[in-house]
Amino acid sequence: MILPASAGVVGWPVAHSKSPVIHRFWLEKLGIDGDYGRFPVHPEQLGSAMRALPALGLRGVNVTVPHKLAVIGYLDAIDTAAATLGAVNTVTVLADGKLRGTNTDVDGVFEPVRHLDLVGKNIVIAGTGGAARAAMAAVKQAGAGSVTILARDADKAGSLLASAGLAGCAVSFDSDWPIENVRLFFNATSLGMVGQPALPVDLGRLANDVTVFDAVYAPLETPLLAAARARGMPVIDGLMMLVGQAAAAFELFFEAPAPRQHDAELRTLLLG
Repeated sequence: MILPASAGVVGWPVAHSKSPVIHRFWLEKLGIDGDYGRFPVHPEQLGSAMRALPALGLRGVNVTVPHKLAVIGYLDAIDTAAATLGAVNTVTVLADGKLRGTNTDVDGVFEPVRHLDLVGKNIVIAGTGGAARAAMAAVKQAGAGSVTILARDADKAGSLLASAGLAGCAVSFDSDWPIENVRLFFNATSLGMVGQPALPVDLGRLANDVTVFDAVYAPLETPLLAAARARGMPVIDGLMMLVGQAAAAFELFFEAPAPRQHDAELRTLLLG
């Protein structure tokens, strides 16, 4: 039985997602009668899955790889954040059954880096998907001076950089890339995830005070973060981004702020 206050996450694959743990933890803390589940949706069935949300009684869903771009075509409306990024990670079901998309990934990226002084700095971002777009929006908000995008397709990365209105450059993974004035390295790809090869970059080219942020959280200690720790570089793991973006989505789904005062307990639960 689907409860009136239910939501979930769609992706392919989605079995690794920790989002149900996060949302169920918050629901319990707040005493809300609801649930949050995982919904594996093959790319060819994405449209059917989106159309089924109102009938299932769901308040909405989070959207993860590989659907963040494709899902836009099945929505009735998207907000400014999603339109700016060209990607959706949260879909809410409105009272009339229509679907509205937004993007809370910017919240997820910005929250863990807000303590860093990124003004005028060069930020290196690996990837060109939804997480990369969110990272560009977040560092732009933080006043970054330039962005270097690492990608398999440098031309695609260059177009993305230009569309974001950011100065910088786009290069392939195996090319030389700027290392001067770098303050943050962000992995916005799925490389390093369970079943995926490691991100093919050499952190030895960067200064040891550069912060390394990996959006991947399964495993939590990715090869990239392990390499960064070995060099004594400060790191930010994927759980911090996951919890930050989940909090914004939780309020949309369940009409109550996430109880962030329990973050330490939640992190222990997620690591268990």
